[in-house]
Amino acid sequence: MDCGGGPAPAEACMSMSSGRNAEPERSRMSQTELLAIIGKHRAFLTKQPGGVRASFKLRDLSHMDLSGLNLAEADFSGAKLFGARMVDCILTGASLYAADLRLANLERSDLRRADLRGACLRGAVLNQASMAEADLREGTIMHVRKDGSITPHEFDDVPVQTELSCATVVGADLSRAKLSNTFLVQSDLTDCIMRGAKMARANLTNTNLTGCDLKGADLTGANLTGAKLHGADLSGAELGLARFAGALMMGTILDDNARRAEEVLEGIHAPTPEDAGLDLSAMLVLHTEWVETGGREGARADLSSLDLSGVDLAGANLSAALLHCACLRKASLVGTSLPMADLSLADLRDADLSRADLRGASLERATLNGALLVRADLGPVLIQSSTGRLWSANLHRARLDGANLTGAMLKRAVLSQSSLVGAVLKDAELSDAKMAGADLRDVDLAEADLDGADLADAVGMVH
Repeated sequence: MDCGGGPAPAEACMSMSSGRNAEPERSRMSQTELLAIIGKHRAFLTKQPGGVRASFKLRDLSHMDLSGLNLAEADFSGAKLFGARMVDCILTGASLYAADLRLANLERSDLRRADLRGACLRGAVLNQASMAEADLREGTIMHVRKDGSITPHEFDDVPVQTELSCATVVGADLSRAKLSNTFLVQSDLTDCIMRGAKMARANLTNTNLTGCDLKGADLTGANLTGAKLHGADLSGAELGLARFAGALMMGTILDDNARRAEEVLEGIHAPTPEDAGLDLSAMLVLHTEWVETGGREGARADLSSLDLSGVDLAGANLSAALLHCACLRKASLVGTSLPMADLSLADLRDADLSRADLRGASLERATLNGALLVRADLGPVLIQSSTGRLWSANLHRARLDGANLTGAMLKRAVLSQSSLVGAVLKDAELSDAKMAGADLRDVDLAEADLDGADLADAVGMVH
């Protein structure tokens, strides 16, 4: 029986020796018993006398609170954890084989190298969980012996898909995770890091992969029908025989060869203004009029989800323009006015933004790898109001690998969790910038002003 093939509960993934479809008997665990097991497991982890590895095999821990506990290497094989609260739980190397984790809350949990084969995570919450190298491949129907042992079926192996359908997995780290044949239908994987993940033949129908880092992932034969891939990075990914019919791929980062692949062309891509029946020149004129008259005349330019690759917009006035998910690869934006513009999830690889005015602009999750931002102004803009609020440029989770930001103004800019590997920030103004969790490996910060900058958890930064 298949966990991912319909309404069957996760416990149907296991079978009793008396019959393949019988539900396994799980005894309810008491709070007293739980505390005793945790105490012995703590001694086990610290190699103290009396330590015993925690075993919750085929136990019922539904709705129990395990938050913050260190249960690394614990055995949850076949356990029922329906609705369990496991926030900030350490489950490194734990066995959750064929476990029922439906509606469980595993936010920020550490599941690195955990065995989740055949587990059912339908409706589970795994936001910001660490799942690097976790094994979520299909499992095999098992039998429960009288002595409580779980063994494979003696005559034939019946595959059981790991199910993550309708799960919320925002911002989780699934680097190099094993997800082949996994059932991920209608899940939210926004901003997940899935570099090098093995996802061959995975079912990702209607899944939200917005902003995901899928560099080098193996998606061979995967079903991405109707998936949302806005701003997802598929550089170097294996896409042979994958299905993209109806997938939303505006702003998706693809290698040139992959972009032309027959499979990828099935998706919905950004059209050029001409293909969309738009007159770009006329739109720019109307937008300038809209800006100069404070919105009384003209029309705000909405260039979202358009392919503007290589377009010359140097010196144009695009203040507060909408460019969400726009493809501006290799575009010329030298000296362009873009204060308060929305460039979130835009593809700006190798674009020239030298001396561009980007004060208060949103570049959240935008890709600017190799872009030129020499002397670009990404400082705050003063909002005209009674409070006189400063509005910072937003580059949260932006990709700026190899970008040149020499002499750029980034005062108070939000660069949290952004990637700046190999970027040049020589003479840049970064005072009071928010750079928590940013990847600063091999960055040139010579003569840069970092006074008051938040560099908490920044990678590659010597404090």
